[in-house]
Parts: sequence; C-alpha cells; structure tokens
Amino acid sequence: MNTIIEQSFSVPFTYQVCFSEDIFSVQNTLFVDLLATKRHAKVLFIIDQGVSDAHPNLTKQILTFAEANSEMFSIPCDPILVIGGEESKNDESLYKKIVEATHLYDIDRHSYIAVIGGGAVIDMVGFAAAISHRGIRLIRIPTTVLSQNDSAVGVKNSVNLFGKKNYLGTFTPPYAVLNDFNFLKTLDDRDWRSGISEAIKVALIKDLSFFTWIEDHAASLAARDMTPMKELIIRCARMHLDHISGKDPFEFGSSRPLDFGHWAAHKLEHLSDFRIRHGEAVAIGIALDSTYSYLKGWISEDDLSRIIAVFKTLGFELFAPELGGDNLIKGLKEFQEHLGGQLTIMLLKDLGKGEEVHEMNHELIWKSVDLLKNFNKEENLVNS
Repeated sequence: MNTIIEQSFSVPFTYQVCFSEDIFSVQNTLFVDLLATKRHAKVLFIIDQGVSDAHPNLTKQILTFAEANSEMFSIPCDPILVIGGEESKNDESLYKKIVEATHLYDIDRHSYIAVIGGGAVIDMVGFAAAISHRGIRLIRIPTTVLSQNDSAVGVKNSVNLFGKKNYLGTFTPPYAVLNDFNFLKTLDDRDWRSGISEAIKVALIKDLSFFTWIEDHAASLAARDMTPMKELIIRCARMHLDHISGKDPFEFGSSRPLDFGHWAAHKLEHLSDFRIRHGEAVAIGIALDSTYSYLKGWISEDDLSRIIAVFKTLGFELFAPELGGDNLIKGLKEFQEHLGGQLTIMLLKDLGKGEEVHEMNHELIWKSVDLLKNFNKEENLVNS
C-alpha cells in the first residue's frame, strides 16, 4: 500500500531595485533606509578589486558612512577585496573565502552581505551568500552597465566549473539592488559598451520601440553620454524585472527567452579564455542568431542591416576566430545540457518579437558565421 502526502505552498519574494548616485555619502540615506530593521545589523562588505582601484577612497567612504550610521549597522572588518572579472567565478577559493568570512565574523541570517562590483563578482558572492547558513541576505551594488541593467537585477547566482559557465549556482533573490550611476564614470570603453548588448537583446525580442530608441541614441551612447545611458539602464532593468515576475522565474522549464544570443556567447567566452567579455560575446551571439533568423526567412534584409548597423555604431566587433571549427556546435549541445531538457533557442520572428525553436540547422549556422565575418569588415552589410 502506498501512502502519499502532497505538500504545496508558495513564498512571495519582494525586493527593490534602486537608482541613485553617491550612495555612501552621509547625506544619502538610501542604504540605511533599505535595511529597515528593528535590530542593529551587521554588514559584511565585499569589493571588486578593479572597482577599488578605480575608486581608491571607496573603503574610507564606507567606513565613514558606517560610523555615521553606527546606530543602524556595523561592519565587522574592513571590506574584503576580491579579484574581478570572470576569474572570480573560475577560482573556487574565492567563494570559499567569502563563506569562511561569514564564519569568522559571525555573519548570520539576520546579517547582510553587501557586494560592490561587476556582474561576475556579484554572481560569485551571491553564490557564497546563498549557500552560507542556507541564505544570508545579499545587497547587490553593481558597478558596470551590464550588471546594472541585467545580471544584478535578477535572481541568479553562480560560479563556473568543468570549463562550463554557471555550472554551480542558485536561484536566490537579492535583498535589494542599489545602482549608483557614479560607478559608471570610471569604466573603460569596452565595459561601457558591453552592457548595451543586453539592452539590445531584450529590445529585439520584446519591444520594437525600445530598439528604435537605441538606434536613435546609438551615437550618443557610444560617446558616453550619461543621460541616455541612465534611461537605457532603467528601461532595460524594468523589462528584465517584468520578465522575472512572469511564469517561470526559477527556470524550471527549458524556455529562457532572455538568453537570446547566449548559447554562442557562453561558448565564445570560454574558447577565447575570456579575452572576449560577456557583453561583447552577447553582441556576437545576437548578431549570429539574427543572421540565422534572416537566412531562415523570418526577418528581412533591412531588419538585419538595422541590427548590424546599431552594433557597429556602438563599436562592437561582430566576428571572432573562435566561431570557426566544431566548437560552436559543441556549445549548442552544452547549452541544451545547461537547460536540462529540450533544446530551446530564441530567434527573431520580427524586430521586437522573439520566437523559440527546438533545433538549429548546422549548415545554416555555418552560413551565418560566414556572413558575420563579412559584416565585420564591410559597410554594405547583407550583400557584401
């Protein structure tokens, strides 16, 4: 005889994504207002080494800020510096260092971890926070365009393993996200540009008007005009949040529309030993899948030309030698494995409208790669 007891419950998740400047100024109360706790809180700060180098007074600002708000919270040690970029996700000793710090400084479930850095560091620290005490509250303070408009506003945390991107990870919503636009001012041109690819991604599959807006402002964005960049980040972050609040925020299924362009991008990052940054790889991946959509007869020549032109105006390279050989097809198979089920790839049925497919024609992929190589060199895009 079988006895079956079925359990069913739901847990609501709520967190705020905030946009501000000078968040560690003693005149700015946003950080302490977010804590909103009736008990004194302990906050462990982790800072991306690259951010610390670009903002040498940051640690002092945090210490001064904590002292000014000592009735609300305290920090048990000076901020811990960790190497930035994808290396932070490749070196398992780094997330273990964060876990050890939660033990050494008694950071418990009533405490907070505040991480300041790019998307990779936020991913790594988020993973460490999620597995410590089964979840320590995480305050994300992203410092790049890509992390402010995309990766840091979501619910994913991860590190890399076995040469595979994001192999270990959790779906754990942050306690809050604080976007400080001042951090963007010290980005190099590559990091400034890279995050724009994620905005193009979400615009192409969801909102033609947003893509048209990016077209109209591409030159200003490339020239590092902060006004359109702020609008792009807020608009893109809102669209990502709207998607996350939909039917499958923890990705139990194989449908992942926000991974448009990512199946090739993830493989390109590894094949280039991360010489190609994530946003740059996403730009190439979007261009590849847009070209595939054109060859499939779904979007027009003019549509494809518009997509390629936007990327070129922004200064992206649209081809990498790593696209050659069988490794790209291997990346497609690894992406299916990562989905944990049926292969599901987002393509373009039209500008602003994505459509999922469950198989990719390998010959059409190679033709798309050949066209991309031409696009990267020629002004006459499709017919070159």
